[in-house]
Amino acid sequence: MGNTLFIIFDIFNFGLLVFLWWFTIKHYKRLPQTIPVHFDFDGKADGFGSKKYSFLMPGFATALYVLFAFVIRDPESANYPVHITEQNKDAQFLIMEIFIRWLYIVISLIFLNNLDYMFRYAFDEKVKPRVPLAMSILAVIGSLVVTFIFIGIFK
Repeated sequence: MGNTLFIIFDIFNFGLLVFLWWFTIKHYKRLPQTIPVHFDFDGKADGFGSKKYSFLMPGFATALYVLFAFVIRDPESANYPVHITEQNKDAQFLIMEIFIRWLYIVISLIFLNNLDYMFRYAFDEKVKPRVPLAMSILAVIGSLVVTFIFIGIFK
């Protein structure tokens, strides 16, 4: 069951990465030469740059994908908030492998949301992000809280 779940996660994560690159390449030609690259907490652009900056998010997503793939291959190298023993090793490694895969999904969706907002904002300053920044931050924090609860249960 665990292997099937991991295969589904891995296919979905790779699909998200491919979609992020496809989305960027698809919209690149239509972008103006200057696009917003940074936003304040109110959602207003406060930094602008060349449209080449649109490839930063897919680039970061690719780097994270590779990094997370290496971390998952060697679970002993990860930093755990509890002492790893023979009794809790399997449970802690399972929790870490699921969390890393889940975290990549959340981060990729945040990147995709920001990229979409950046592209739409380049043409209309009145648009709003599809998912507010606060919701994205809460998703990451909520994921951490749930993970720490499971880590505490199985320590």
